[in-house]
Amino acid sequence: MIQAAEGARIAGASRIIGVDLNASRFEEARKFGCTEFVNPKDHTKPVQQVLAEMTNGGVDRSVECTGNVNAMIQAFECVHDGWGVAVLVGVPHKDAEFKTHPMNFLNERTLKGTFFGNFKPRTDLPNVVEMYMRKELEVEKFITHSVPFSEINKAFDLMAKGEGIRCIIRMEN
Repeated sequence: MIQAAEGARIAGASRIIGVDLNASRFEEARKFGCTEFVNPKDHTKPVQQVLAEMTNGGVDRSVECTGNVNAMIQAFECVHDGWGVAVLVGVPHKDAEFKTHPMNFLNERTLKGTFFGNFKPRTDLPNVVEMYMRKELEVEKFITHSVPFSEINKAFDLMAKGEGIRCIIRMEN
């Protein structure tokens, strides 16, 4: 959610709604541009219905980052009929199946997939460096932990628990 929120912020989105089951991530997400949050556990309705009600019909763009096929379906079903675009970033299990009603496509919703955000290092990296130099992209706020190489397992634990965004692993002499 954090990287998607940062991308939406940089692209000029005025309203960024983060959706996550882990409520502890919400405060951190504010630093990256999230203006509102939805925890599906807090609602009796499906999250796509909650988002449709919040946005008068559905969101313009959704980005799914977990690879959970149910979250992917919800991300697609929460976009607005006629112009909504859902982008799937997370990688699902190899046996997962994406099932939705065909009317979701006939209503002119768009479903896209991407690996690494379609990032092309040769042409895109200079742009990212320029954004960083102009302070439009704040890389430092992604770094939540730093550990010596001898504690690399701690970095993996932080990642598995969802307690960190990025962890620097310092090589020791």
